[in-house]
Amino acid sequence: MHRWSDPAATPEALRPCVLTLGNFDGVHRGHKAVLTALVEAGARLGLPAVAITFDPHPVAVLHPDRAPELIAPGRVRDDLLADTGVDGLLVLDFTTEFAQQTPEDFVRSVFVRGLDARCVVVGMDTRFGYRNSGDVGTLVDLGEQFGFEVIALDDVGDGERYSSTVIRRELGEGRVGEAARILGRPHRVVGAVVHGNHRGRGLGYPTANLSPESLGLVPAEGVYAGWLTRLDAPDDAPDRTMPAAVSVGTNPTFDTSDRRTVEAYVLDRDDLDLYDETVMVEFVEHIRPTLRFESVEELKDAMAGDVERCREVLAHIVPA
Repeated sequence: MHRWSDPAATPEALRPCVLTLGNFDGVHRGHKAVLTALVEAGARLGLPAVAITFDPHPVAVLHPDRAPELIAPGRVRDDLLADTGVDGLLVLDFTTEFAQQTPEDFVRSVFVRGLDARCVVVGMDTRFGYRNSGDVGTLVDLGEQFGFEVIALDDVGDGERYSSTVIRRELGEGRVGEAARILGRPHRVVGAVVHGNHRGRGLGYPTANLSPESLGLVPAEGVYAGWLTRLDAPDDAPDRTMPAAVSVGTNPTFDTSDRRTVEAYVLDRDDLDLYDETVMVEFVEHIRPTLRFESVEELKDAMAGDVERCREVLAHIVPA
């Protein structure tokens, strides 16, 4: 998937094209319905499929006090979009000046001049242009003016529309299974493995500690069954993706810090040296909340139980 940021620098191989636009935070099942329709439209017309998104998130620029914590920022979002089969990703720099464009100005400069769009695929809730004044009706009118087809898809959901807002709510409550149902995959956090306080190794459960700069919304404190994937390892490496017990929290038995950390113990593996590697941690099921134990022995007993429960949960699951 080709990624670029200036519509005027669109590769000739991606012009003309079919396109869609959105924030795509999480690339959940609602997004995937639009992206699937986009790729299908491209195949029908014999044209490349291009997704347009924004960086930073528009709310972070226009209403910083209400800016959402992103489910899948940066590289994580881009990799998820690439997995849908789109050929190109145009990431527009969202500024207050950019936000002043009328819907017509935006479509003319980006869709028409930049990408030579022949078909635009969007959800019915799409808004664009100054103060979000453009909607699907506006887009249809502009399509007639500039000569592109518009395909608008109804909302997708199971009782409630799939949305990034709902996923944030579920992750904030530790309901990673429900978040995965909406995402269509386990939620993930990606980051470098850094040195921690090495208490896990001393307790018999050496953990990979993710950097505080890791990408992805960290779910509620607790212990989770999940997967750890070594992103730098070959795709066919036998130890690329491994079952793990994942702890999110502040280590209340030892620490008074309120900084949440993500630590993953790869089940039955104390021989791994993952320092400085980039890994992906996926959250499959919530096992228990974070607890403060009165002794190290109580903590070790709880950890043994956590590992056994994670083993049971993951035994019959094939990682994505």
